[in-house]
Amino acid sequence: MIKNTNFIDKLRETGLRPTKQRVKICEVLFDREKTFHFTINDLVKKISEELNEKIALATVYNTVHAFEKKGYLKEISINSDKRYFDTNTSIHHHFYDEDTHELIDCDENHIDPVNIKNNITGKK
Repeated sequence: MIKNTNFIDKLRETGLRPTKQRVKICEVLFDREKTFHFTINDLVKKISEELNEKIALATVYNTVHAFEKKGYLKEISINSDKRYFDTNTSIHHHFYDEDTHELIDCDENHIDPVNIKNNITGKK
């Protein structure tokens, strides 16, 4: 119950109404040891599996986008039709495994800077 109170307070602090569905979604997203990368469909499945709850796809979609706008999540586009969300909003890189469709965090210290040989006008 303490965790739910923390989620409710956090939602209220950022101007989001702490509905039952939003609090349940917070439980699945933020009550974890590790970073969670997910698609909207992955999240709907996790809610069903972990909480034995049914939340409408549209509600999950709208809530995830509201959380992203408030800075709780980061959106990562893999290609034009595949979007993942990340509960780790710090600056870091990702590795996408095409075989397992898994998104993996890479620490910034493990990635060398990219060197572009041709200058792009107006960019550095």
